[in-house]
This record gives sequence, C-alpha cells and structure tokens, in this order.
Amino acid sequence: MLKRWTSGRRLFIAVLTVLSAGVLIAVFAAVTVPTDIMLPGTQQLEVATYTSPANCDNCHGGYDATVEPAFLWRGGMMANATRDPLFWATLAVAEQDFIYGANPSTRGGAGDLCLKCHSVNGWMAGRSTPTDGSGLSASADINGVECEFCHLMVDPDQPVNITGTTEVQNGSFLAYDATEAYRGAAIYVLNGTGDRLGPYTTNPPHAALQSSFHRSADFCATCHDVSNPATGDLAPGNAAQVPLAPGTFSGTLGGGVDGKAAFNNAPYKYGVTERTFSEYTAGSLDTWLVNDFASLPADLKVTGGALYNAYIKAWSPRSNANFEDGTLRYFTCQTCHMAPKTGKGCNKSNFPTRTDLAQHDQTGAGHWMPDVIKYMDTKGTLRLGGSLTTNHKDALTAGKTRATALIQSAATLSAQQVDANLSVKVTNLTAHKLISGYPEGRRMWINVRWYDSGNNLIYENGAYGNIGRTATDLNNISHQVQSIVDPSSTRVYEAGMGMDQAWAATLVSLGYPSNLTLTWDRMTDLPEHTLGELAGSTPGTEYHSFHFVLNNVVVSDNRIPPYGFNYDEARTRNSLPVPDTQFGNPGPGGTFNYWDDVLFTIPSTAVSAQIRLYYQQTSWEYIQFLWKQNDGLNAFLGAEGINMLDAWLNNGQCAPVQVALATVSGLTPPVLSPVGEASHQNVAAEHMKAVWDAANNEIDLRYMPACAATDHTVYYGPISSVPSYGYSGSVCLGDTTGTVSIAPPADNYFFIVVANNGETEGSYGKDSSNAQRPEAVGVGSCDYDQDLSGTCDATFRRKSL
Repeated sequence: MLKRWTSGRRLFIAVLTVLSAGVLIAVFAAVTVPTDIMLPGTQQLEVATYTSPANCDNCHGGYDATVEPAFLWRGGMMANATRDPLFWATLAVAEQDFIYGANPSTRGGAGDLCLKCHSVNGWMAGRSTPTDGSGLSASADINGVECEFCHLMVDPDQPVNITGTTEVQNGSFLAYDATEAYRGAAIYVLNGTGDRLGPYTTNPPHAALQSSFHRSADFCATCHDVSNPATGDLAPGNAAQVPLAPGTFSGTLGGGVDGKAAFNNAPYKYGVTERTFSEYTAGSLDTWLVNDFASLPADLKVTGGALYNAYIKAWSPRSNANFEDGTLRYFTCQTCHMAPKTGKGCNKSNFPTRTDLAQHDQTGAGHWMPDVIKYMDTKGTLRLGGSLTTNHKDALTAGKTRATALIQSAATLSAQQVDANLSVKVTNLTAHKLISGYPEGRRMWINVRWYDSGNNLIYENGAYGNIGRTATDLNNISHQVQSIVDPSSTRVYEAGMGMDQAWAATLVSLGYPSNLTLTWDRMTDLPEHTLGELAGSTPGTEYHSFHFVLNNVVVSDNRIPPYGFNYDEARTRNSLPVPDTQFGNPGPGGTFNYWDDVLFTIPSTAVSAQIRLYYQQTSWEYIQFLWKQNDGLNAFLGAEGINMLDAWLNNGQCAPVQVALATVSGLTPPVLSPVGEASHQNVAAEHMKAVWDAANNEIDLRYMPACAATDHTVYYGPISSVPSYGYSGSVCLGDTTGTVSIAPPADNYFFIVVANNGETEGSYGKDSSNAQRPEAVGVGSCDYDQDLSGTCDATFRRKSL
C-alpha cells in the first residue's frame, strides 16, 4: 500500500494558486529523478557519450539505399524517437500527472522514464533533467535510438558474458538477480570499453567484438516490454495481473531504490504498460525454427503473410533460413522487423557481400508518423530535430512504405454464412498480439459493407467517417472530425488501460484533484469520467484512462493472441487477454486461439458483403485527450497537445490502413423463427442456438454478443414462471465470444442472456406486446442495475428437457 504523501495536498493548492493568478512562475519539471522512476542497469555518465550517427555514415551509408544501414535506419521510428510529436504530447501529460513534492517547480519526474529510450544519448549524458526534456541538446540529442547505443548493449544476465567488454552495472543498480536478467522497461547495460558489438566476426576500422545477443529477441525486450516502476511499486496490486510477492516492493513514495519493485523483480512482473516481448515469449514462435515453416498450421502460411515473408526472405538466398555461419534462425523479433537481405553492410571494397545482412530499418507499424514529422518540420513545430535534410525526408517516405506493407501482412480474413449470420474469422499472422505495441489510441476493427441484388450498399458495420463535430487547426481552419461512427456496435480490437477505485481513492487522498479528467466526451469536449468519480465508486470498479503513467489496471484487452499463446506463461508475464475467457477460454494449462470468430446478422435484403480489417495508429479520441489534457503550464511542453492536434488534422487524421479484405456472395435471407422458439440440434433459431448436451448434462449456447458488452449473464427460472418472468437464479458467464456452456439447475426452465459492461446491464428484450421484459432484481452475485440509455437487447429462449 502506498504510504501517506503528506505534501500532496499543499502541492495541489500551490498549483491552483498559479492557475488563478494566470501567470507562469515555473517550468514545472523535476530537476532530479524520483527514486520511484529510477531503474537498474547502466546509469547516466557511466559511459562515454555516443559517436554521432553522421560519423557512421562514412562507412555505412551513401552507397545503396535498399540495404545500407544509414538510410534504412533514418526512415524508421527508432531513429526518429526524439522527433516523434506523439511522444512529446504524451510526455507533457505524464509530467503533469507525476506530481512530486510540495514545490511547484518540482512537478513532474516521470519524463525520465520516457526519455531513457526516446533520447538515449541525452539520457546517458545526464541531460534528461529537467524531466520534461528541456535540458536536451537541440543538436546532440535528436537521433532517438542511435547506432552506438544498440551496438554497445550487452545482455544483463551476468556481470560479463562477452570477453573483452566492461559491462557497466554497479552497486544497487545490478540488472539481474539470482534467477534471471532484468530485460525490459528501458533497463539496459552498456559496454564501457567503447568496442562496438554485433553478430559478425569482422575487422572494421573501429574496435569490434562478436555478440550473439544482437540476434536474440531478448535484445529487443529492452524497450519493448514497457513497465512503469512507479505504479509497479506504489499502486494496489503493483499494476499487474499477478501481484508481486510481499517483500519485493516497498510501497513507499520516495523510498530508497533497494526496496523498490524495479530493483527486486524482472520488468514483466510489474507496472503493465506494453507487453510485446512477453506476448511473443508466451507464444510458440519464439522456439520455432524458420526452416520449419512448412510445419506451421496452413492458415499461418498464407502467401504474403508476415511469417511467409520472413521465411522467404531468410530462406531464398541459400535455400536455408539459418545464418551463413550455421547459427540457427528462429522466428525472433529481428527475423520480421530486421529481415535479412543480400548486400553489404559497409561501403568499403574489402568487406563481404552477405546473404543474411539484417536490414537496419526496424520496421514496425508506424506508417503515419513519417508524414507528421515532415509536416511539422515545415511548420516549425517539431519539439526537437527539425530542419530535415532531403536524404532524411526520402528515408522517412521509404519508411512509410515499408511500415504500410508490414501492417498489411499481419492478418487474414475469411467469411461464410452460418445460419442467419455471417461468420467472420480474423487470423493473427504475427508472433505477438494483433495488434501490439503502445496501446493508447491504437486500434483495429472489422468493417462489413452489405449489398443488395442491385449492388447497392444497404448497411455498414464498423463504418468510419465524419462523426458530426469539428476541430480547428493552428491556421484557424475547421475540419470535420473522423472516427469510428458507432464504436458500441463495432468489433474493435484494442487494449484499454485504466485505473481502479482503490488507486483513485489513494491518489485523491494525496492531493490529486478530484476533477482530474480520465476520459473526454468525443463530441462535446466535456469530461466523461473523473478521478473523484472513480474514487467514490464501488470497490473493484475500473475506468478506462489515457493517463499512462498513472494507469494501474488493464480494463480490457481483446487483441488476438499469437500462435501457441500459453495461458500459464501469459499469466506469469502479465499479458493475458482481459477477460481471460476469450479466444477459446483455455484456462490454466491451455492455449488460446490465434484467431477470432465474429458473427454478424445478415440484413434481410443482402446478397453479398465486403469485409475489411482496418488498423489505425492514432485515434481521434487519443488526440483529443492529449490536446484537452495539456494544461499549458509547462513552458517547454505546453503547446504539444495543440501542435499534435494540428498535425493530426492536416495529415489525413491518421486515416486507417486496410489490413485485409474478404468478399462473400450468394448470401441467402435469414429464416426468422417465432419469438421464444427453442433451438434444436437440427433446427436453427434466430440469433441463438441452445443445444442440449446430454453427455455433459449442460446446455451449449451460441449467441450474438450484444453491442459493446464486456460480459453477459444468463438469468433463468422455472418454465411455469414464463408469463411473469419469475427469475430464480443466474449464471455469471464472463464471456463475450458468443459461445458458452451452462449446467441447468433443474428440468424445464427458461433463460435470458443479458449484456452488461461490468457496471450496468442492458435490456432483457421485449415481449410479444413490444414491452420491455422486467429486470431480475436480487438474483445472483452478478446482478447489475439496469441502464436502458444505450440498450443492448437480450436473447430470450425457453427450453424443456
């Protein structure tokens, strides 16, 4: 439990004084890093500053833009991590949120955690304080994840694992314990000798040593299993699906590092923010040889899919996917995101042409940010790293093309009519969740367009377009805002981070304002939920929030697991779906489905459909949050929210990318069954099948999940009570897949499936006179208060044994 923060109330009063005065009297950024944010590993000023990437160009650039490290690196998001305006807009809110100490000039502190990966040279040189980034050099610290940073990294698993290196980690900052290395959360250990490390045995003009670590996925975990040390140590449950063991964290604000969670636990165990590496590790592909591609299930070997592409690129040059030196190649992060190619890594004539040269593009899903960076460069609104060269702009354009192609290899779609529904299957072709990475504002959804016999569009599920509001850019030009038109009826894949009631109550008691907005109404710009509202809610209540540095729970996560996603390993690494009953509901010892099946009711006049899977990197709802949440008090970051809004509006509003397309024709109109008719093994009823499984003494249900439900409840009663809807009990399903089994309490009874969102439940449907069926009150532990303002219809069936 977080101990009392006695100065918090005084700080809040001080901030209010500044607001009421209408003047800026401080930068509001921490000049020292709080111990709650510190991490083990190599510390600032412990190794020499890095050589500029421009020096690396002398050998590694200027000769072939399709393979050379310099050009490819400049077009990726790692090279532009410090320029990234989304990073700066997010950092601005994080600095506001981490209110540390009674003096307004020390507000902030969380920014050090972000800068540790987004400006590695600035951080190592000690320029990450003030923690808002205002101390960074406008010339030396603009290159994000630089060449030498990666080529000086060592595995933190033991003091020395490469002969000839000095692996710098000292005293309390050792990045390993007796059982495992601390890989993740920006915990990195560097070689202090300056010898560059890589997978080849070479004789370059600079000192170099061979390192197998650079071919390992563990290398990528450093920045791609992101954990928040503050909530990991201070928040209830350690901001994890599995709380830490007592004694492995302090729970004391500002306490010494020796007791902190980050210094006593591997990063995957606390402070869940991103879990891309853990998702990969919990799947099967981390131990799958690329040469064994043929043994994968057929639906993962799709031509043009991510795994197919990785295999072809590795296998084609030598009819063998392993490395030239005989090292076995697995489906690692590098296999897909630094795919091998035939070429030279250096422009000197005495260096070899390789068939397994790892492309230094580090291509991910950042397809939209290259345009934004170029736009903001012309506007003069890049926080750092402006005045781009023509070569850099060309590299960004090429990077966008690569990122778009990678996104379009991530999944497949298929569809077929099943009874009165269209069954759509989305298959994950990646080695991590679909989608993965930074969760805020990042989403994927299914769009279905229905056509009649005249090829007229008659209805659309998951439509994207104008939502009926406008926003104004920096030139005072008004734009129609676009987003998912009706999110409540759309199958959206995303991770919803948030806070729980206990943590909100703690924050309020420490002086955080009760009116701190958690989410904004996307149409009115009014607060939708506040911290005080959550703090005063029923214990166990959770609200979604974009306050990433304060979030301590995963409210929901329906992103599709990768192949072989193991329940036990995913639970250990805090990366389970939420709820964990999705994707086959495997339970302990089981394996999740790597696909999702979704049912859509076929309109009565539809004869064909086009189904699309869309991906969007940054939604309107997140841009709105970054804009509205920034209070403008920080002299360095106060304009980042409005600058990000301007860039979003003027660069296609981050228009969604089509990931996959499927078409289906020959649809037949559904045959509607009478209201209340039960299903039979051989007779399909409308919307639901309820089949009696005599062998297991249970009813197997398949129903259409209602609206934006996060759960469903089955209410039941004796068949004799149907006229009065006399409910006698309920079953809490914890299910949104539309498939579940229940064991009947007795013969001859009726049941109704009712949707809920974890707080309120929807409609029980209408009876034959078109009146709402009555609510079940006081029946079962999962009985919620009813809210019909956003009605989700129930499905009613009677069943006789």
